[in-house]
Amino acid sequence: MTAVREPQQDRSRATRERLLDATVEMLASQGWAATTVAAVAESAGVSRGAAQHHFPTREALIIAVMEQMFEAMTRDASATITELPDELEPRVALVVDKAVAIYTGTEFKAALQVWAAAASDPVLREAILPLEAKLARAAHRFTVTALDPSGKNPDAHRLAQITLDLARGLGLADTLSDDSRRRKQVVAAWSQQLVAALSR
Repeated sequence: MTAVREPQQDRSRATRERLLDATVEMLASQGWAATTVAAVAESAGVSRGAAQHHFPTREALIIAVMEQMFEAMTRDASATITELPDELEPRVALVVDKAVAIYTGTEFKAALQVWAAAASDPVLREAILPLEAKLARAAHRFTVTALDPSGKNPDAHRLAQITLDLARGLGLADTLSDDSRRRKQVVAAWSQQLVAALSR
């Protein structure tokens, strides 16, 4: 009986993952209005009945996607701390690049669509706020620890928050057009400022 059940469970997990992946891509590229359970099912190559078995409502699908995205982004931010170079300049460059990457990727673009919808949907907002807060804490913790591994710089918290605010702003700018050229210049300039501030 177990031998029969396991492949079924594997198939069910694979179907769920396809639906979640398709939802992220559709939110990021086509927006909130286009991202319905039926459209996601078609994009994922899954029958509408199978999609509704996993996610009976659009809200269930969106919340599951947000949970997965924020967990992955939080895990990713935390894991990077162990891979940082000791030298200040390359470490700062990596930290700033990482902060910007958090807010310019497909996941952030998808999350923006949900945040905009949640602004006028109290149920969705209540589900999303704790996830966003968890990501914000992880990103801030990563940035502070990475900028100031010794924990002795009194400006580290302030500099980390500015870095994340800058990264979020660059992420917003990137949603309407390819802002990569200007973003590269801004990141380089801010990295130099951070090195100077942390060297004092």
